[in-house]
Amino acid sequence: MSDNFEQISTKSGFMKHNGGLLVRKVSENEFQFKTKVTSNHLNRAGITHGGFIASIIDSGCGSAAHRSVENIPCVTISLEIKFIAPTKEGDEILGTATISKKTKSMIFLVCKLECDGKVTATASGVWKILRNKSFPK
Repeated sequence: MSDNFEQISTKSGFMKHNGGLLVRKVSENEFQFKTKVTSNHLNRAGITHGGFIASIIDSGCGSAAHRSVENIPCVTISLEIKFIAPTKEGDEILGTATISKKTKSMIFLVCKLECDGKVTATASGVWKILRNKSFPK
């Protein structure tokens, strides 16, 4: 297991604009990602916006899928999220993505988000492996 998280949001784009995401490989089928909630991520109720939660799950699980197939690009086919508990400004959110199955063309993952040891969201999804070698890296 790598203790060091790597910033995946190094190029301009959606996740870099939203504060970035750190990722690390835990095992062959498990990856972790984390980010810190800032004031930009809050909704009118003063808690983390569900769209931001969905974005970090999608990016974290997508990174897990991508890395599990030797950095071949992958795209989200489906993503189901259950929002369980709120987070607030200053909280660090830690996600764990676990690959439950891989085929030649698809990757199936489950995900758990936690903050201070409490589950805040769970998710499951499917990612399509893009085998087209002309896809930009």
